[in-house]
Amino acid sequence: MLRKIAIIGCGMTKFGKHEDKTITELMLESSLKAIEDACISEKDVEAIYVGNMLAQALNKQSLLANVLADQLGLYNVIVEGVSNGTASGGSAVRSACLAVASNFCDVALVTGVEKMRGSPRDKVTSLLATMNYPIEREQGITLPSLAAMFTRLYMKRYGLKREHLALVTVKNHSNALKNPYAHIRKAVTLEELLSEDNSKNPVVADPLRLYDCCPISDGSASLIICSLEKAKKFVDTPIIVKGFGQGVDKMGVCEREDVTVLKALREASNQAFKMAKITPKEIDVAELHDAFTILEIAESEDAGFFKKGMGYKALEDGITSLDGELPINPSGGLKARGHPVGATGVAQLVELTWQLRGEAGARQVNNNVEKAFSCNLGGFASNVLAFVLTRS
Repeated sequence: MLRKIAIIGCGMTKFGKHEDKTITELMLESSLKAIEDACISEKDVEAIYVGNMLAQALNKQSLLANVLADQLGLYNVIVEGVSNGTASGGSAVRSACLAVASNFCDVALVTGVEKMRGSPRDKVTSLLATMNYPIEREQGITLPSLAAMFTRLYMKRYGLKREHLALVTVKNHSNALKNPYAHIRKAVTLEELLSEDNSKNPVVADPLRLYDCCPISDGSASLIICSLEKAKKFVDTPIIVKGFGQGVDKMGVCEREDVTVLKALREASNQAFKMAKITPKEIDVAELHDAFTILEIAESEDAGFFKKGMGYKALEDGITSLDGELPINPSGGLKARGHPVGATGVAQLVELTWQLRGEAGARQVNNNVEKAFSCNLGGFASNVLAFVLTRS
């Protein structure tokens, strides 16, 4: 019988460019913030999970969980590095949840971290493309090009237009202005994004432009996962990890039965909702993996919030705005909060924890938020983690 588990502490660094900090300093900063937030000491931590994808290639460092334990002065703990592409953060959280739920430990620290910004863009793009199916990668396919082809097919089938992609950008940049941790804190307008002057918003992979793509970011995010029984000894408002799930799909996007359906997300979401014993209609706020603007729209459908092909209409109607019926990406999402790939899945849950506690400041969705959802994609939705958090 699995024990009930909760988040009792969270911490983040600012996302963006950190020329003055090493990857070790970034993960130590967010970890110490989470420990302090949980009202525990370093000695209470029994296990450390670190999600990361690129440190060995970009920062010449491996064994990050070991490094973090050493920095915290902890030598009698379980340490585990988790690498699962851009879903490394979410996978690290899942590993910690399973460890606590199975009574393997009572308190676990999860940190997701990446330091990418100082590396050449073409090198980062090439390394991210290693998540693609080998045959596709050999033909020069990158994640932006996959997203562009996905967008073209989606436009043809469901009638989505460039204006809808731009609406995602405008919304998420507006939310990020209220987030002191966000990488890009800059307002944009539909007129600017749809202008025929491509110099300010150049084409990356048609029809996707610069502002349809998330930035390359540095950053770290951390959570303290604890058994619910013990959590109440530390904090007054533990946030319960009510459900989680993982789904996989064919690596080759060209081999999928329906390219416009994110099958792995559907599976992960179904598992999470079933475990939580709730339905998508009960969710009050969501953090979706919008590495490209099209993904927020498609994910809002395949997670179960809207019918297929209706996600952009919900966006158009303001349903997903900060004051809408279902706010999506109040943090600014990957699009504007930033996407240090190993940290993203953890950062999503940090944001939702703040939302559920009513501690999100100017971007707080409302005072009665009770249930939250996140999804973290690995590759082009070939491996997906989903989580449901609740206040009780």
